[in-house]
Amino acid sequence: MLAELSGKMKQLTCFLIWLFLLEAPAFEIPTNGLPEFTGYGDLVELAPGKFQFVPDNRRYQRSLSEEKSGERMEDVDQVTLYSYKVQSTITSRMANTIIQSKLVNNSPQPQDVVFDVQIPKGAFISNFSMTVDGTTFTSTIKEKTVGRALYAQARAKGKTAGLVRSRALDMENFRTEVNIRPGAKVQFELQYQEVKWRKLGSYEHRLHLQPGRLAKHLEVDVWIVEPQGMRFLHVPDTFEGHFDGVPVISKGPQKAHVSFRPTVAQQRKCPNCSETAVDGELVVMYDVHREEKVGELEVFNGYFVHFFAPENLDPIPKNILFVIDVSGSMWGIKMKQTVEAMKTILDDLRAEDQFSVVDFNHNVRTWRNDLVSATKTQIADAKKYIEKIQPSGGTNINEALLRAIFILNEANNLGLLDPSSVSLIILVSDGDPTVGELKLSKIQKNVKQNVQDNISLFSLGIGFDVDYDFLKRLSNDNRGIAQRIYGNQDTSSQLKKFYNQVSTPLLRNIQFSYPDTSVTDVTQNSFPNYFGGSEIVVAGKYDPAKLQQLRAVITATSANTELVLETLAQMDDLEDFLSKDKHADPNFTRKLWAYLTINQLLAERSLAPTATTKRKITKTILQMSLEHHIVTPLTAMVVESAAGDERMLADSPPQDVSCCSGALYYGSKVAPGSIPSWASPSPTPTALSLVAGPPLEATPPPHVIRVENDPHFIIYLPKSQKNICFNIDSEPGKILNLVSDPESGIVVNGQLTGAKKPQDGKLSTYFGKLGFYFQSEDMKIEVSVENITISHGSHTSILSWSDTARVMNSRVVVSVNKEKSVTLTLGKEVSFSILLHRVWKKHPVNVDFLGIYIPPSNKFSLKAHGLIGQFMHEPKIYISNERPGKDPKKPEASMDVKGHKLIVTRGLQKDYRTDIVLGTDVPCWFVHNSGKGFIDGCYKDYFVPELYSSLKWP
Repeated sequence: MLAELSGKMKQLTCFLIWLFLLEAPAFEIPTNGLPEFTGYGDLVELAPGKFQFVPDNRRYQRSLSEEKSGERMEDVDQVTLYSYKVQSTITSRMANTIIQSKLVNNSPQPQDVVFDVQIPKGAFISNFSMTVDGTTFTSTIKEKTVGRALYAQARAKGKTAGLVRSRALDMENFRTEVNIRPGAKVQFELQYQEVKWRKLGSYEHRLHLQPGRLAKHLEVDVWIVEPQGMRFLHVPDTFEGHFDGVPVISKGPQKAHVSFRPTVAQQRKCPNCSETAVDGELVVMYDVHREEKVGELEVFNGYFVHFFAPENLDPIPKNILFVIDVSGSMWGIKMKQTVEAMKTILDDLRAEDQFSVVDFNHNVRTWRNDLVSATKTQIADAKKYIEKIQPSGGTNINEALLRAIFILNEANNLGLLDPSSVSLIILVSDGDPTVGELKLSKIQKNVKQNVQDNISLFSLGIGFDVDYDFLKRLSNDNRGIAQRIYGNQDTSSQLKKFYNQVSTPLLRNIQFSYPDTSVTDVTQNSFPNYFGGSEIVVAGKYDPAKLQQLRAVITATSANTELVLETLAQMDDLEDFLSKDKHADPNFTRKLWAYLTINQLLAERSLAPTATTKRKITKTILQMSLEHHIVTPLTAMVVESAAGDERMLADSPPQDVSCCSGALYYGSKVAPGSIPSWASPSPTPTALSLVAGPPLEATPPPHVIRVENDPHFIIYLPKSQKNICFNIDSEPGKILNLVSDPESGIVVNGQLTGAKKPQDGKLSTYFGKLGFYFQSEDMKIEVSVENITISHGSHTSILSWSDTARVMNSRVVVSVNKEKSVTLTLGKEVSFSILLHRVWKKHPVNVDFLGIYIPPSNKFSLKAHGLIGQFMHEPKIYISNERPGKDPKKPEASMDVKGHKLIVTRGLQKDYRTDIVLGTDVPCWFVHNSGKGFIDGCYKDYFVPELYSSLKWP
């Protein structure tokens, strides 16, 4: 009887799920500019017989059959991702992308949904809209101060007002969060535009796909229309073979289509997994035909675009100075990879090239004081020199660059350079200047005043702490470009790739002219050099009523001769071509001109010599941004409901290194009773609120004080740029004071927990619990491996590590990243990050533990103390007499600190913020005997009786 009843219940459940899936397609919120994706049959009409297509009915038959054989969504979903669609159209290198997602809240509780997508750095957002439970939000572009004023008005009146911020890394994030009631539906749609730049012989279109979970309908379409004709198209495997055969590629003479539509079963990481494997970039690479050296001139709708990428030219000889940062912060893998890359780069030099190497820390050295020919003997000698480099000391960028400029200027003045050659400086650095001239504007001025017009400066910034804005200004001001790579990337391959972009100069002194009075507003008409594999793009306006043919004249110097190239463009050919293709963007010339012009004006604005000039340029940029409806650094996008009772703001914040994961997040339901009464939302600015949603994530700052493992203390000293580390060997249950500041009222303590059993006669201890007391806020926070407890006065709230949530008041923010980390922030002064380390429950020895990371801060008082707090005000140290140690891989040195002379050992510790499993190596000088001589007193002096007890230091 029970078996029969159970069988009937299963049948009823299956029927209800089947009924829901039948009804699901009816969930269609009206789109805002994104039509349903067109089937393959429409493309066949463009070039009959030239394409290989999968018919629509075959695709749907496959999906239905797979659903019958195991194509399933999860039985219970709090939030269902109904569809995730991305469509890109590229017309003559001008790309327009639309990202759309539709979701429904199946939970009986309200849920927070975050739309968080990554877009390419430098792309302009042009539109954003969303429909939340029947309420549609649309966007308008305002001058930034106006947009922020509207946002402030909404907050002042107690209206709902969200803030959408774009955060800069190598990608930029667009993020917004909404709370939707049970059964509600929401749709997000974002549009952005960008120009595809040619690098190393091809264009690359990257779409960052992170739906965050399985999508019932996942569709990505890339349409490419190139009047010049498609030379090749390639879609590399960026998902490690998981989606082998899923992308469908169709290519004709001038058009192509890439479709990526994995079924739910194909999206799964494994057959029984609920996680999605769609987490990465879909990359489309292509190039166009080039039959004429003079380039392609495309004229349409009152605007023209001139693409110039000549080939089959002899390379111009180059004079190249490599300026390499060898300061202490380059120690380890960064220096090793830089050396390996430089050895490969030196092998690529041609016999007619000249070169030298400048390496610098607090001092500046040169391998040769003048340029030498790139003979095999000289290259071999340069490699030996580079291999012997040992990073140490500070960073003197100013003197290093002036030395490189002097070598090139002197060679030019003495007539030692080939008149047809090109001179380059390539700067590789990972940090800000710490020695010599420290003022960035002064360094920029020094370089500009000394460098000659025939020298281009290229900069490669390595790591998170380099001032990339400064490097960009430095390069833009001196006829070069800058690029940035991060510490978790392969420095060697990135450096070689960067060098390849600038290593083959083919033309110099290039001038573009369009001798007709009806041509106006040309973006840029002179370029110092053209490098093989790249492309120069010029755009402008013309008067269609006055111009019958557009004439272009190009003058340039090649390796052997002066070139004068001319071409004419027919005015109606492009119009006929575009009119036959519904995927072509008829406004591509206008958009491309605006994109180039605004970027050029932004560069000119950063270099404006006077305030008057800067104001004039600013006014022009603002007018163009509003006219073309795009978000630039001078504008903001105001997103509001039709009634105006809810409002959000999207703008570009000041440059920082924060970044989010770029996925769709789904909030976890907070257990009843876990939200304290003092956390209920309120219009007053001092109220606390708890949001079941994503934490405030940020790219970790590069230099912090860390305590990890059993426990290893790594103390970063900013002034001397040194990491000093020591271990504390104590007993389980002991509570160590980490920070105690009687003036700011901040206390941080850690309680030790032991491993399950000793190893090699020693029982390892770890931090199993951390206590934070913020006296001014009357708030105590206990973070353990089980949960997070927040006490505010007499109220207590407990959060689980399985929650993703934030607790906020006017000064304290507690941000929980599910099963990963907790971040505590007190105003803008102090922040603490706690990492959760989970181990296999049945491991015979290891236990779960916590790591803590504290950025150095000058917000602590002079009375701050504790194992960490005493170093918030840096002691003077002096490290000398570095020598081989007992272990050849661990050199020894003498360290003078606090009146003690200690023997320290060079070694590696771990930073787990970017890799929780393997960690990242952190080089440091290790102080033996539990830090004796480096810390004040003995480590036992830092024992305290309770988790929130202050340290009583004499």
